[in-house]
Amino acid sequence: MDPQLLRLVEERGLRVVERPGATRGGFDPTGRVIRLAPGMSVRTARSVLAHELGHAVLAHSPTQHPLTRGRQERQADAWAARLLITPHAYAAAEAIHGPHPASLAFELDVTVELVTAYQDLLARAG
Repeated sequence: MDPQLLRLVEERGLRVVERPGATRGGFDPTGRVIRLAPGMSVRTARSVLAHELGHAVLAHSPTQHPLTRGRQERQADAWAARLLITPHAYAAAEAIHGPHPASLAFELDVTVELVTAYQDLLARAG
């Protein structure tokens, strides 16, 4: 697992458990636990851990409200994308592969969701 992410988990007083669930990951703010599904690739586990860490850092609470949940998911993806993708690495990957999210994801060692979130951040920045 990514030492930088594990250090952030420890600094935040969180715990990571590997356990199946309905999704690839989850964050329980009450127990301060991040759940990761077993059997994910290193690239996917790294991205999911960063995403769930984003929920923790942003103090998100579980909700069934679709608009709030969607906003929280986008915020966690954006937080994780900023953490795992540097401007230099993104530019270098895009120079090789163009803007194709799947190709960039493999080059940057993150999921397509995080590449898309990073591209959205770039588009908003102008």
